[in-house]
Amino acid sequence: MGGWQALPDDLPPEVRHFVEQLRHLKDRTGLSLVALGARTAYSKSSWHRYLNATQPPPRQAVVALCRIAGADAERIGVRWELAVQAWPRPETVPARQVGSEEYEDDPTLPWWDEPPKESARGPNRLLLWAVLLLLLTLLIGVAGAVASG
Repeated sequence: MGGWQALPDDLPPEVRHFVEQLRHLKDRTGLSLVALGARTAYSKSSWHRYLNATQPPPRQAVVALCRIAGADAERIGVRWELAVQAWPRPETVPARQVGSEEYEDDPTLPWWDEPPKESARGPNRLLLWAVLLLLLTLLIGVAGAVASG
């Protein structure tokens, strides 16, 4: 790919293929990084990181690029999922001691490093509330009918 900096040799194949696809889509738009940033919600420097495999892009950035390039976002989305799973994780920063407190240099994890969140309440919680609300409405209706009758 002419004009692009070489990708790291140790990049997993899924990541390499995905970034090459992103580069192809970006080239297909004919836009500069500045123009691409203006047409999406992502800055020039963010696109630079995504297109040089420094950082995985958010799914929404990929969808925006697909829309601009006229590409199938679902097909690229599958490649995005594979790439994000294989993306090299940064080495963890050891905690430092400051005074009597221990903290990490960056205590927040980026979204691609966070483990999938499972709902503690379960998917049926909303259904339970709907049934309870329905029963309460019926009870109030019955009580109103008895009181007026």
